[in-house]
Formats: sequence, C-alpha cells, structure tokens
Amino acid sequence: MREIKYIILHCADTPNDKYFDIEDIDRWHKEKGWSGCGYHFVITRDGKLQKGRDIERVGAHVYGYNSKSVGICLIGGKDKDNKPNLDMTLVQDGALFNLITKLKEKFPEVNIRGHYKVSEKTCPNFNVEKWLEESKL
Repeated sequence: MREIKYIILHCADTPNDKYFDIEDIDRWHKEKGWSGCGYHFVITRDGKLQKGRDIERVGAHVYGYNSKSVGICLIGGKDKDNKPNLDMTLVQDGALFNLITKLKEKFPEVNIRGHYKVSEKTCPNFNVEKWLEESKL
C-alpha cells in the first residue's frame, strides 16, 4: 500500500442541477488521453458513492500530489449563472462525511484539503475548512 498523506476534495465543475456520474468523468479523462477516471471516488448529486481508481493506484487529480493522495470528486460545482458554487445536497454531504470518516480510520494522520489549497483553482467550489469544522471531522 502506498503512503497516503492527503485527501484532496474536488468538484466536477458541472451544473448543480444536472445529472453526471463517474461514467461521464471516465469518458472526459479518457478524452484527455488518461487511462480513465483520475479520482478514487466520485459522489453524485443523489449521494451515490462511486469507486474510481483503486486506492492503491496513484490517482490523476492534482499535479504534485497524486502519489500521496486520495482524490474525491463531488458532482456539481456551478450555480444557475454558471459561477463556481458547489451547493452540496444533503445526501452528498452525508456520503462525503461517511467516506472521509472511513478513510481517516484507515489513514489517521491524513490531511484533508480542497484542490484550491494545492493548485490555482477554486475547486471544489466550497470552503473545505469551514465544512470540516462544521462537520467536526
């Protein structure tokens, strides 16, 4: 098993009111020439947890951190005006909380960061630090 130091949270940068899932992300990443979905997990707007790359495989989701991180992507990220804003659904929030709780059991020293903390992005288009504090994670 590789060493996991980070959980990096992402959003798909898709409209919050449209359905997308891991099959869409897999196709988009293959169109970029990648081997498939670069995330380890995807959480749909209706709260489904979908498995991407095996956690033992290096992801393709954040330059410079892939080898030591787990990538989680939340579907959504754009409001009705196409501006960055992940209006997380209640079931998405619960699925993310449960997933992070399980990952922290396996990797107790892991640091959880928004993509924006390690790259010049707004992704995941919500304040991760505030969410972690409010979730008591």
